[in-house]
Amino acid sequence: MNYKQSKILLLVSVLTIVGYNYCQSVTAIPQQDLQTTPSLLPTQPNPSDLATPLTYKIETYNSQVMGASRTYGVSLPPGYEQNIKQSYPVIFLLHGGHGNPSDWFIQNKGQALKTVEQLYTTGKLPPSIIITPDGNDKRGSSPYRDPAYIDGPNGKVSTAVGDELVKVVQSRYRTLTNPDFWAIGGLSSGGWGAVNVGLHNLEHFSILFSHSGYFQDKSGPINSPISYIKTIPLQAQKRLRIYLDSGTSDIDEIHEAEGFTKVLNKLKIYNLFSQFPGSHTWRYWRKHLADSLTFVGEQFRVAKIAHRADDLSVNQNKNTHSGS
Repeated sequence: MNYKQSKILLLVSVLTIVGYNYCQSVTAIPQQDLQTTPSLLPTQPNPSDLATPLTYKIETYNSQVMGASRTYGVSLPPGYEQNIKQSYPVIFLLHGGHGNPSDWFIQNKGQALKTVEQLYTTGKLPPSIIITPDGNDKRGSSPYRDPAYIDGPNGKVSTAVGDELVKVVQSRYRTLTNPDFWAIGGLSSGGWGAVNVGLHNLEHFSILFSHSGYFQDKSGPINSPISYIKTIPLQAQKRLRIYLDSGTSDIDEIHEAEGFTKVLNKLKIYNLFSQFPGSHTWRYWRKHLADSLTFVGEQFRVAKIAHRADDLSVNQNKNTHSGS
């Protein structure tokens, strides 16, 4: 089954469930509740909001896991300060080798905010909180080694990024808490890191994406997604949505992604793998961040439909009980 067919089947299944729940429960919700309850996903920003360019900050927090001060980058969506009752989905972007939290934002590298603004304008991505963690361990950044997105001898980076920082973000910003509205992705070693960290923190993330990543790590099968994903519970596997891409000049990365995709398909985990012209460069990653974030936006909207059905059902039960 190809991606388009599987995507259609997924949407049909969700809409069927939603339609049933909607018919059963929508009349039980008071009209005033529908008018005062904030949307599960924020609405697309209006032109006046988009007229102000997005910005980012580098913030600091004390990491108990790493035993030191850590940094992360954050960009808040348009209208965040004005819509004080609205909560937002969250996207983590991980840097690659000898990188840092500003890489995805700066002009000569990721330029991510330009991409995000375009996706907001075209309605392909709901307004989201963008977070760029520090993926380096206690040794710091180095041109001679990739970041180790694992819990290893030089620090519990996987836990620091995938659990501790998640809780910091939840405490500092208005976030949706359900993992179906949290995505984590990255490039190169950050692409592997995003999938590895995500799989080890499924209570926080359901959407994983990787640009030019690999899926077998020298530290062993526990940090090799191609092996580790087979060990996670079936119910968690069903919630996963995974996007992969690699440039056609990245032969090793393509082989890695092809092998991982075969495992995902065998496990019936929803995924998309694409090959595009290009190589292991920022030019490639800048261009195709739009593809991964479009995928993320699609998954956020599907989750909104599913969870709206859940909310309707909960409200129906509340009204039924209050009237009995």
